[in-house]
Amino acid sequence: MSSLALTLLYLLAAVLGVVVCRSLKLPPMLGYLAAGVLIGPHALALAQNSEGVRHLGEFGVVFLMFAIGLEFSLPKLRAMRRQVFGLGLAQVVLSMLVVTGLALALAHLVGGVWEMGWQSALALSGVLAMSSTAIVVKLMAERSELESEHGRRVMGILLFQDLAVVPLLILIPALSSSPDRLLTALGLALLKAAVLVGLLLTGGQRLMRWWLTQVARRKSDELFMLNLLLITLGLAWLTELAGLSLALGAFIAGVLVSETEYRHQVGTDIRPFHDVLLGLFFITIGMMLDWHILVDRWALVLVLMLITVPLLLKLVLILALARSMGATTGVALRTGLYLAQAGEFGFVLLSLTLENGLVQPALMNPILAAMVLSMLATPFLIMYSNRIVMKLVASDWLQQSLQMTTIARKSINTSKHVIICGFGRCGQNLARMLEREGIPYMALDLDPDRVRQAAAAGNSVVYGDATRLQALMAAGLVRASAVAVTYLDVPSALKVLANTRAHAPHVPVVVRTQDDLHLDKLQAAGAAEVVPEAIEGSLMLASHALALVGVPMRRVLRLVQDQRDARYNLLRGYFHGADDDTVNERDQERLSTVTLPPGAKVIGEPLGELALPAMGVRVVNLRRGDGHPSAAVAEALLAAGDTLVLSGHPAALALAEDKLLQG
Repeated sequence: MSSLALTLLYLLAAVLGVVVCRSLKLPPMLGYLAAGVLIGPHALALAQNSEGVRHLGEFGVVFLMFAIGLEFSLPKLRAMRRQVFGLGLAQVVLSMLVVTGLALALAHLVGGVWEMGWQSALALSGVLAMSSTAIVVKLMAERSELESEHGRRVMGILLFQDLAVVPLLILIPALSSSPDRLLTALGLALLKAAVLVGLLLTGGQRLMRWWLTQVARRKSDELFMLNLLLITLGLAWLTELAGLSLALGAFIAGVLVSETEYRHQVGTDIRPFHDVLLGLFFITIGMMLDWHILVDRWALVLVLMLITVPLLLKLVLILALARSMGATTGVALRTGLYLAQAGEFGFVLLSLTLENGLVQPALMNPILAAMVLSMLATPFLIMYSNRIVMKLVASDWLQQSLQMTTIARKSINTSKHVIICGFGRCGQNLARMLEREGIPYMALDLDPDRVRQAAAAGNSVVYGDATRLQALMAAGLVRASAVAVTYLDVPSALKVLANTRAHAPHVPVVVRTQDDLHLDKLQAAGAAEVVPEAIEGSLMLASHALALVGVPMRRVLRLVQDQRDARYNLLRGYFHGADDDTVNERDQERLSTVTLPPGAKVIGEPLGELALPAMGVRVVNLRRGDGHPSAAVAEALLAAGDTLVLSGHPAALALAEDKLLQG
């Protein structure tokens, strides 16, 4: 098979795998793995795991580690130090110790395929200690649980696991050395890593900031991208030259860039390389899986999935650790359920373990299969986590009941109040304005520190999840005069709207959004009003600019009020330029101008007879050929040279323009 045909095959397999996973609401990573299994030498045998493909896959790991380094933040680590260096450190260390001990016990008692030294057992323990950041964070974000009690613990553990990958990348190659040279190899690797990291981090940050500034001043996107690839791959090559892994150098490059003001731009630019090449890496991992061995050794796979790959072992360990560090049984069990799977870093470390001859191929396939199966089970574990916890932990039901009772006790004598969902900056500003007008309110928030401090200051705020019907009902939903969703989370807002519409349809809901992309969806779900930040920001910017150039303040206020009275219709669309044509903005409503040429069929016809609204297009404005504006009413007769300002989606605008310009 030619290189082009092989490339097309990989792309086709990746696309189909991701499409299927997206339709089943599963992470794309599983689609890449499934695609690799299907086209691999052990299934359809359409492609071989060639050296070139493996090298490209390694670049995916390089960019993954670069992205992790880019997110590395000392302030973030300090803020979450209890969860990261307490719970996270304990989870990784204890998981590695238990798995190492279990593997050595099986090697002693069973032998055969389990035959291994302590080096192999230690390497495998590092592989199995990891959980999937990509899957868990995505599912928690969809469920609006990132700021919950178990969410914070989960994020702390995941953050430490990301950091733990770095020493494991140094440790695993050193473990492959002969026993008499092991300590020397390990010490030398650690010394090399310490020297390299020290040199790069002491003077590297200043040099990196200076260099990126010089490149940015040239104002060339191509140059900035090329420079970014040079830095990432160059530092990866330096660490490999020093006898360490490519991924370690990429991580250091990410850390250096993270301390500069260019980190957000870099993160955006590197994302396509990260996603595509990492997908290729997972395809190569899937191609290593031999399903024949799985059929022959299904019992071994089951044991590995339930015990070694911790759908059971890691769950129990995390449950015990979280419980010992002050979490309730319900929170601890949720934390364990969310982290009970294998992770993408596990595949990276497993590939490194195989390369260094630390695991037998006969054991490699069952471990790989068990890891994939545990990740497939994760969405279902998280989906049904609340039911599992309620069944297994009686105290959790009692605690939730007490929580609802606390909310109900505060709101029981309150009526005609406003329920504020989220007590961040926006929610607090709303609360202050309501207090000034003497309007009661009840705020629900999932940040325990914020709730504690705000409640101590006298604010009417309680800990509760606004997306849950029980919390809304306890807050007096049926007695409320309005509900305000103050955080920028559309899926969460849709849940609030669904619960309100089903149980209190008379209560209006105001929703805050980033822009007007989801305006129609939210209004269809029952939102009385949607307030896009971008539009409100443009109104304030325009009002200040008009005031500064001498427009009377009374007129400025009137203009702003007119725009708001129009329910943002004029501002929903805007004129798109070349830099607005991004993937997220291509399907947004936009403005377009059409000037009628002499000889157009529509000249002399009333505007209302064109039936443009039926095509999904609004006429925002009509400017005559002499430059004077005219009211865009149905009776307005069109003339040559008239300019119509149209608003609509790109496809509808194209049809309308064709109709207007026909001769």
